Amino acid sequence: MRLFKTRYSVLFSFIVFFLIISLLTRLIFLGLYFHKASITTVLAIPLILGKGLLYDTAVALFFTSAYGVYLLLLPEKWNRSAINKVITYTGSFLVVLIVLFAFFAEFAFWDEFESRFNFIAVDYLVYTFEVINNINQSYPLPWLISAMVALTVLVLFLFYQRNIFYDSFKAFTPVKHRLIITGSLLAAAIAACFMSNSWADTSPNHYQNELAKAGIFSFFAAFKSNELNYYDFYAKENEEKVFQTVRTDLTDELTQFVSNGYSIRRRINNPGTAQRPNVILVTIESFSADFMQHFGNTQGITPVLDSLADKSILFTNMYATGTRTVRGMEALTLCVPPTPGNSIVRRTDNDSLFTVSSIFRKAGYQSTFFYGGDGYFDNMNNYFGNNGFDICDKGGRMIPDEAIHAKRAVIPKEEIHFENAWGICDEDLYNAVIRDADRKYQHHQPFFDFVMTTSNHKPYTYPSGKVAIPSGSGREGAVEYTDYAIGQFLKKIQSAPWFNNTVIIFVADHCASSAGKNEINVSKYHIPCIIYNLAKDGRIIDQHCSQIDLFATLFGLLNWQYESNWYGQNVLLPGYQPRAWVATYQKLGYLLPDKLAVLSPQQKNATYQWHKQTDELVPQKSIDQNLLKHAVASYQTAYYLYKHGGLKE
Repeated sequence: MRLFKTRYSVLFSFIVFFLIISLLTRLIFLGLYFHKASITTVLAIPLILGKGLLYDTAVALFFTSAYGVYLLLLPEKWNRSAINKVITYTGSFLVVLIVLFAFFAEFAFWDEFESRFNFIAVDYLVYTFEVINNINQSYPLPWLISAMVALTVLVLFLFYQRNIFYDSFKAFTPVKHRLIITGSLLAAAIAACFMSNSWADTSPNHYQNELAKAGIFSFFAAFKSNELNYYDFYAKENEEKVFQTVRTDLTDELTQFVSNGYSIRRRINNPGTAQRPNVILVTIESFSADFMQHFGNTQGITPVLDSLADKSILFTNMYATGTRTVRGMEALTLCVPPTPGNSIVRRTDNDSLFTVSSIFRKAGYQSTFFYGGDGYFDNMNNYFGNNGFDICDKGGRMIPDEAIHAKRAVIPKEEIHFENAWGICDEDLYNAVIRDADRKYQHHQPFFDFVMTTSNHKPYTYPSGKVAIPSGSGREGAVEYTDYAIGQFLKKIQSAPWFNNTVIIFVADHCASSAGKNEINVSKYHIPCIIYNLAKDGRIIDQHCSQIDLFATLFGLLNWQYESNWYGQNVLLPGYQPRAWVATYQKLGYLLPDKLAVLSPQQKNATYQWHKQTDELVPQKSIDQNLLKHAVASYQTAYYLYKHGGLKE
């Protein structure tokens, strides 16, 4: 039986079309990233293409299964009807258009993340307003849509020219044959449901693994694993054992635990007279350490921050916990290792948690979250508003059932001079921070501000005439504008009456890119952190540490006594043991100055020697059990505490 001469001719022609365009996409990626994929064996490329063919076939089967059932059930006399022709032409147009858009989206996504669709793509689907605006400002969207429609029409015209539609409508296909064809398609599609996206993760090279995958398959795999249960997927130990390990790790000469058992709640008794300055935490979007001259950059795009670093407290060896803004927010407010799957910021049960704001509130401070975009995005307003922060953002949507237990201020439109898809420019955001600080000072109200910037984000647009690099030219221009806006902010506040009693912290939420040849590329987590206006002279803190250690160290410098329910530690204490957490949404990394443990789903574990100078990870022949013990203990207890309410106030 010739399948392409049956009523299934459109279905099988689409499968062939999909496999061809998928192969072309994979070959283009392979050509563009061949040097990064480190192809050193003869079998590497056939393995990539072979696995890719299986993933692509699975996606094609998913797309066509429903149509296969339709063709099975369609009576012979209706196969030639006008209704069937309308359904077939319309369905073919929509499916081909969706596929073409998906392939374009893959190139756009890879351009930013050097990866197939992953958890980030799933998040972006939820926030279509920001994402569509970002695409519209990054690409000529009307031309893009027109091109996609034109290509779709061309594909269908080629189908028509080759009599594919004619064969489908005119062919007589007996019920017996239809049962065999549709049954086979459904059986293959069901079998494909058992394929795992992690099956491609067999190479130590990240790019080889990603090239073998299929974007649409990866998207639905990420959607399925939106939240991962640590106990179902990762290596674990007895609860009592892991908590004992973590409590030992958190013990130092200034710590006194205030509860027993499955808890890390303790009293921190920093000696000395407590200082009570205002604190403004500026969290800079996507700001890698290597943007700064202090970390080897020669472009001169951060003169303000490099100048600040010379007269401030500079952390030279700090690592972000993740690769998303919400992970940075989680690390800086909750000070806990990242739990697998979604950030706690984006989860539902995330109110009344023990955050940095909890400590500031007990000290009489007012906490405010400032964001240049709409805080509805990524559940930011809900998280901050229900954890002790007031809200000040650009404004926009408020979902009907949103219950934010906080005051919310919207930045007035007359105070906005420039905005793009992600929010207002950093200068306008800083002006809102200054106005609010002036008001609080007049009311004798000490304050802690969490400021989240947006300018250093694609489409990299900002007010013209501010820096030498034209707006929209690329990342370097956005970095230079980000630095310029910080300089303008500092110039304005130096004459403010509250300035001398205010500490300003500049820290990145995460790096500009997490892509690299390894699943966890350690150098892509290295971020700068500057504490300005606290020390009179410049000071270097070179201890290997994490984002989650920032406030424990700050409170140590300020001589605060407080109750802690976090994993962050004062890195300046003599007994501090250097470590950091670096993770993706599935891979959980525990980093020492020269070693890395990685916990993966299906209880897979690996340990590596890490050579910092070359950023090379060398797999250890035998698992470092001591390193693994501390990795499992920290991640397992963090997940346990979140799920059992142990992170609540």
